[in-house]
Amino acid sequence: MAEIPTTAVCEPELVPDEPTAASAGPDGTDEREAVLATARRAREAAVVLRRLTRAQKDAALRAMVDALRSSTERIVAANALDVERARAAGTAPAIVDRLTLTPERLADIADALALVADLPDPVGEVVRGWTQPNGLEIRQVRVPMGVVAMVYEARPNVTVDAAGLSLKSGNAALLRGSSSAYESNTVLVAVMREALAGTDVPVDAIQLVPGRSHDAVTALMTARGLVDLLIPRGGAGLIRSVVDHATVPVIETGVGNCHVYVDAAADLEKAVAILVNAKAQRVSVCNAAETLLVHADIAEAFLPRALAALAERGVTIHGDPGMAAPAAQAGIGFAPVTDEDWAAEYYSLDIAAGIVSSVDEACAHIRRWSSGHTEAIVSEDASAIRRFIAGVDSAAVMVNASTRFTDGGEFGFGAEIGISTQKLHARGPMGLAELTSTTYIVTGDGHVRA
Repeated sequence: MAEIPTTAVCEPELVPDEPTAASAGPDGTDEREAVLATARRAREAAVVLRRLTRAQKDAALRAMVDALRSSTERIVAANALDVERARAAGTAPAIVDRLTLTPERLADIADALALVADLPDPVGEVVRGWTQPNGLEIRQVRVPMGVVAMVYEARPNVTVDAAGLSLKSGNAALLRGSSSAYESNTVLVAVMREALAGTDVPVDAIQLVPGRSHDAVTALMTARGLVDLLIPRGGAGLIRSVVDHATVPVIETGVGNCHVYVDAAADLEKAVAILVNAKAQRVSVCNAAETLLVHADIAEAFLPRALAALAERGVTIHGDPGMAAPAAQAGIGFAPVTDEDWAAEYYSLDIAAGIVSSVDEACAHIRRWSSGHTEAIVSEDASAIRRFIAGVDSAAVMVNASTRFTDGGEFGFGAEIGISTQKLHARGPMGLAELTSTTYIVTGDGHVRA
């Protein structure tokens, strides 16, 4: 099994091993064959989905929204079993938080799905078009990927988001969540499939990948010709293992070692509010800030206010020597920073912190330690802002705004299927457009090539 870094939150039972002999399922069916059979059904559903109109897909999505809302008690009850088992196993509070579905959270998930139904259909959109001198009309048009598979950890909201975005973009969804969310995911998928039964969308457009062993994941990752795109979503160990072992196309989502840089020209009130929100509003998410960098020229004025505000939220500072005295003054927990801290995605009320002498030094630090997710600058200096934007290379850069805004819903995508930190095809929050490919449609009038 691939080594899992201690700074990553990843469930070991989900990370695939090297391919092994398949194990038999409870009905005696070979687990690998069960996965491939599921993928074949998804492939058939994708053919139907490709021909459906926006109205047909939106009607199915709204039926799913209604079903989720009317099944709240059933879903929350199933989720409670997962949460109880996670707590009994000593699972970290941040992971339990991500696993938990309350009626309020389920309502938010249903609302996000309703927003997806309201969004324009990306399928058929003309990306570009032109007419050649010989009269040939050429258009590049968005088309569905086909079958989109997800491998993810203890986040049952992903089950709904992935299903909805895949359906809207004309794709069939194969969903493989972790065993820690098994009860939740099973009921969520059952509710959505029941809703599809009364629509024009095939029920097999949304399926859970059968099996709970590594063999099932390996079969999914190597189902070339059946799976068009695989998206892993979770900790660093999970993502790396999928990227290393998959033979189907993969979009690599990334962990979030996000930085907040407070420039010499920062507005102190804005800076404190942004820092506290980025770090402490919700620690169990990938867009929470993990590192604070402060320009030396503003440190004396900024740090007492900022560290006192963080102390009120229970945050611990892992700081460089320049942070020690301000931390003691603010009464905040303090530990000397290490390389492990600079690299960490904490998922807790901890933050690495240091003082820098310039925007260029801040950018150099970020380039060394960032996971390429989100970086923020707080500054009123347009020149410093431009230098920061040009000096970092991440999927999102926030200017005078919290890192917490790197999110499909906050970007107006309705939901997201993940946040890509790679540079091929998709980068940043992935919505409907990122789940499409393109086809060139060339129209002539008896044209032949000389």
